[in-house]
Amino acid sequence: MTSSRHLQLLVIALALVSCSRRQFDPTTEGEKLLRRDAEWSDLATAGKDVEKVVSYWSDDAVLIFPGQPVLEGKAAIRAYVTASFNTPGFKIHWVSQKPVFSPDGRFAYMRGTDEATIPGPNGGTMTVHSRGISIWRLDPDDQWRCVVDISNEEPAPK
Repeated sequence: MTSSRHLQLLVIALALVSCSRRQFDPTTEGEKLLRRDAEWSDLATAGKDVEKVVSYWSDDAVLIFPGQPVLEGKAAIRAYVTASFNTPGFKIHWVSQKPVFSPDGRFAYMRGTDEATIPGPNGGTMTVHSRGISIWRLDPDDQWRCVVDISNEEPAPK
């Protein structure tokens, strides 16, 4: 093979490799992630489809919520979501903001706030306001999934 033929093959190989790499645009990806998170929040607020809500967490996800044991993996998360949806008066809604991405665009974190209505004293309900951090991973199927979900109650107003 001549050296020009080698050069042509090298150029073609480099072009193929560069075309197969995912181009990362933080603005576009941030909008995509915020839309996905808002869709997830709306599904959770509806409180009907456990499997769909659970699908937004990765298989190896970890949840750390106030007053709850650390939950690890889909089975524990599914049981938690099922119990929550079956709790009379339970409702949750959150809003996330300001996604920040790893340099390679494979991970992101966002902070957010949420409101949860839960059983309260004397048989009524009460609303709890929380703040949290979620860490997301772009999985091989090109879907963002939450891998770490941490929240704590907001301080009482002064």
